[in-house]
Amino acid sequence: MASYVLWAIAGFVLIIAELLTGTFYLLVFGIAALVGALVAYLGGAFWLQVIFTAAASLIGVYLVHTWWQKHPKDSKAENSLDVGQTVVFESWVNESGKIARVKYRGSSWDAKVDGSPQANDVLTIQSAENGVLHVSSASA
Repeated sequence: MASYVLWAIAGFVLIIAELLTGTFYLLVFGIAALVGALVAYLGGAFWLQVIFTAAASLIGVYLVHTWWQKHPKDSKAENSLDVGQTVVFESWVNESGKIARVKYRGSSWDAKVDGSPQANDVLTIQSAENGVLHVSSASA
């Protein structure tokens, strides 16, 4: 099998594997392998294929790393589908501690409440931590 085919297979496998991670680093290595495939296809020696692949990898990793530093993940940005959903206030568990029971998804949940809601008031989930919803009357 020609070396450019092997480089191309490796590149496509890495690109497909990237779909499982979402970090973009495997995408960089997949593209670098495709660069190696191009060099091999154009008749470059193996050492030249490796040098171009390594150079593309280093440049790509640097660019991805720089991009991630310029676009940090917001600490408030949760990967929670609950944020923004509404709950119904049921009762206080500890009114001075602002702990209450709320109805959400067909069951009762513990919630840390901002404000002073009354029974059956609709509240919005602001965040969730350790099984406790943080809710308020304001929108998310």
